[in-house]
Amino acid sequence: MNKPLAALALCAGATLVHAEEIGEVDTVFKLIGPDHKIVVDAYDDPGVSGVTCYVSRAKTGGIKGGLGLAEDKAEASIACRQTGPISFPKPLRQQEEMFSERISLVFKKLRVVRMVDKTRNTLVYLTYSDRVIEGSPQNSVTAVPVDRATPIPLR
Repeated sequence: MNKPLAALALCAGATLVHAEEIGEVDTVFKLIGPDHKIVVDAYDDPGVSGVTCYVSRAKTGGIKGGLGLAEDKAEASIACRQTGPISFPKPLRQQEEMFSERISLVFKKLRVVRMVDKTRNTLVYLTYSDRVIEGSPQNSVTAVPVDRATPIPLR
């Protein structure tokens, strides 16, 4: 692997999470190009075995959307759930970006951040969008309580 690609892979490795498409619904018919949609994707938390986050978001259609040039709305919802036995391969940071996804050609990203509520032994997940100049205050939060018999290890 050449050096630029290795550096890119190393930088992206912290948030390299692959979405599994769960489904989508059309919201607006477009005569030319794909329809506007709401898509639902599942993301397994890379730092916590047994937790999956489901994120729904708007996806712009039409000609620009079909070409990947459209800017998607900064609206998303998140629900994270225990989907198996919870375990921690290594200690977690108090707050860490779990994943991000581009929602415009260059400047806008949808982000999911994991926070640890140590007092309540709970994982808190926040989704929001940001933009190089100005982000959006629209956000969604969800929490996954962890059994007290399994304390959340912190770095």
